[in-house]
Amino acid sequence: MVQIVQTIILHAGQQKIFFERPHVLRRIFASIQVLAPPEAWAESRISFGDPMFYSYYTLAGSSKYFEAKGEGIFQGDMWVFNNATGDLPYTIIETLI
Repeated sequence: MVQIVQTIILHAGQQKIFFERPHVLRRIFASIQVLAPPEAWAESRISFGDPMFYSYYTLAGSSKYFEAKGEGIFQGDMWVFNNATGDLPYTIIETLI
């Protein structure tokens, strides 16, 4: 089992792969947390294998946390797009078995 924990700063308007598709192991847990005050409006988009963000999950307002766990979670690349007006720090955690 491998657990990866990182803090990443994403600049306004920037997108990045936060979790790359595992090639040997399987992902059983993934979480993304925006490190911003609860009252701050900081919009981020999470996309599952879609770098164009045609389909995405939004973190905004008081919702600043995304978590997926279990055997059936998405195994491909997970992208994050900072749609806020300022730079945002994120903490990401991934567990592979």
